[in-house]
Amino acid sequence: MALNARLDHRNPLVIDTHELGRRPGALQRLTRTVDAPRDLGIQGVIGVPEGAPVELELRLESVMEGVLVTGTARATAEGECVRCLEPVELELEADFQEMFSYPDADDRGRPVAEPGDDAEDDEDRLFVEDGLIDLEAVLRDAVVLALPMQPVCREDCPGLCAECGARLADDPDHHHDAVDIRWAALQGLAGSLEPGDKDDKSGAEAGVDEKQEK
Repeated sequence: MALNARLDHRNPLVIDTHELGRRPGALQRLTRTVDAPRDLGIQGVIGVPEGAPVELELRLESVMEGVLVTGTARATAEGECVRCLEPVELELEADFQEMFSYPDADDRGRPVAEPGDDAEDDEDRLFVEDGLIDLEAVLRDAVVLALPMQPVCREDCPGLCAECGARLADDPDHHHDAVDIRWAALQGLAGSLEPGDKDDKSGAEAGVDEKQEK
């Protein structure tokens, strides 16, 4: 991952690690509440609304290669039940752990990789920049992993009626009489005829039969 041009220390998800002093074994514990960034969650399914409070509990540990961050994020996610389409609220708790490397970590004891080795891993690495670390990407990944891909309002939600869309939880006895599709067209035709039409038709058929007998 390339270094950002410059991190903004006013961003609540940007953490200052200067207190650790790059002393291996040094610890720092932080608790803070931040506003949820935009699109925090599974887009179109469930997520934490933008600006909603997110409580963070963080443990920062200085190691030779950088700063190891261990934390928990708590918030309320909102979405829609995939079965009955009713609104869903979920108390979210997402745990995460991530290493933020010093840009000069290789000069401080980390073995230098051969050209081409772990190229993909290097692209995903996060860095300490001027003593600052940005937790937004880590928070996003943790929240997505903690959220259900198919949220439901309750585990036994019966969903909607396939025939009319009625919410089955509101009417457990809801049902539709089954009609054999082979007779459905004939029933519709019979229902469209007036009683006189049926009698005329019956008489006509009787006359035809008499002619055939003669």
